[in-house]
Amino acid sequence: MHEYMSDWFVWVVDCPGDPEELTRTRRFVHQILSRTPWADDAALIVTELATNAITHTDSGKTTFRLSITRTPEALTIAVTDAGGTATKPRVTHPDADSSHGRGLAIVSALATTLTIRGDQHGHTITVRLGAGPRQP
Repeated sequence: MHEYMSDWFVWVVDCPGDPEELTRTRRFVHQILSRTPWADDAALIVTELATNAITHTDSGKTTFRLSITRTPEALTIAVTDAGGTATKPRVTHPDADSSHGRGLAIVSALATTLTIRGDQHGHTITVRLGAGPRQP
């Protein structure tokens, strides 16, 4: 008898939209990826995306969805918020005196690719780390 083995792993978690849950979410990500080269970057990325979901959308009143797919070559992270805003998340480059607006730029700098999809009913930000050249 052969034991089923796979190099692909997928985790999907609905996380409470409470700022106190960010530490738990970050710890979860770091734990499941601890033996990969992506653990630290992934924990930072998830913290940023989850913070944005909680702060800028209805996820702060409900939940956001975290999805992580790990293959031998790459890691894909997706955070889906609860919507409630017509403003689409975007990478900005604020001036040095601004206290906000750098998070998605940091995420983009760490990512091989970053995509943003959705509308006022919810946005999904997907980040890929690993195989392939980084996007400009």
